[in-house]
Amino acid sequence: MSIEINWIRSDAELAQRCEHWNTLAFIALDTEFIRVDTFYPIAGLLQISDGESTDLIDPLLIEQWQPLAEVFSNQAVVKVLHACSEDLEVFSRLMGALPVPLFDTQVAAGYLNLGFSMGYSRLVQQLLDVELPKGETRSDWLQRPLSDMQVLYAAQDTAYLVDVYQALMQQLSEQKLIWVLEDGAFLVEAYSQTSDPYELWRSVKSAWKLSPKQLAVLRELSAWRELQARERDVPRNRIVRETTLWALANELPSSLAELAPLEDMHPRIVRQEGATLLELIQRGRDMPEQDWPEALPEPLPIEASKVLKRLRKVGLTLGLELDIAPELMLRKKILEELLRTGYPDGPYHLPASLQGWRRALMGDALLQSLEDAQ
Repeated sequence: MSIEINWIRSDAELAQRCEHWNTLAFIALDTEFIRVDTFYPIAGLLQISDGESTDLIDPLLIEQWQPLAEVFSNQAVVKVLHACSEDLEVFSRLMGALPVPLFDTQVAAGYLNLGFSMGYSRLVQQLLDVELPKGETRSDWLQRPLSDMQVLYAAQDTAYLVDVYQALMQQLSEQKLIWVLEDGAFLVEAYSQTSDPYELWRSVKSAWKLSPKQLAVLRELSAWRELQARERDVPRNRIVRETTLWALANELPSSLAELAPLEDMHPRIVRQEGATLLELIQRGRDMPEQDWPEALPEPLPIEASKVLKRLRKVGLTLGLELDIAPELMLRKKILEELLRTGYPDGPYHLPASLQGWRRALMGDALLQSLEDAQ
């Protein structure tokens, strides 16, 4: 494939190209970034292809992102990406905007039952019979100048993504296209909501084992770690490991000497953060009982696996009928949330996480399956 490559290295060049992109039916997008020792991804390159040429945007030289943010919000221009979760983080960090409407080619492949969670190279191989080079995946995208191989790798990604999109569109029914875009909208909505640091304790492994008083401490510790990671722009585990947070909340140490033996407690953390950790623990312990979090439910018992299997069958049956990858039908987490609403004796109700067409087409069948199981 011969690719026409244009570099965008100034705000004026970006604004000019955005005027063009706003007139199109779709654009294909990708990013290259580095995230090794930071909390946030550092953008090294943005690629946009329109079927005629590929533009490489140097984010190290751009200051005014508003024109591209306006393209992102233009509902008349479909934004095509592949497995875009990390790309959305990059866009959000760079310009505070996310691309809509969003067409994820990985998701679309699942709706055509080509495979679930299919890698980009494999999808290009299957649809276009082209083998992409893999050598630049872990390159230093912040170095300047980029090597010729890096430039070619980055440009090919979105150039072929145009062809992949067009091939998928030829196979997708009108209904499945609606579902692909609906899933894209749900993903964008999820990424547009900044997580509350004071809610992150819920996702700490084994938090269900702790009492409400201990959970109050875990909430303080988790929120502090999250805020510190964001402020310092370092990975969460660089502050304190999650296993250490749980151990702190479980043991409730009250002195520096009691901190050292705890799981994964590095001497550096005791030295630099020990006093702060003890203060946070005390703050949680002093919290009035009415402000304690409610205890988390225990994991579902082993007996519930039979009921989960029945629920999965609802999705598998419909997926077979619609020729959709079975893994795309019903996530295990959603089925567990449904089961928790009434296990073991009911009544059950559909969780909010079961959305869109899945709720419409499978909601009643799932509830009926639970009723039949009693």
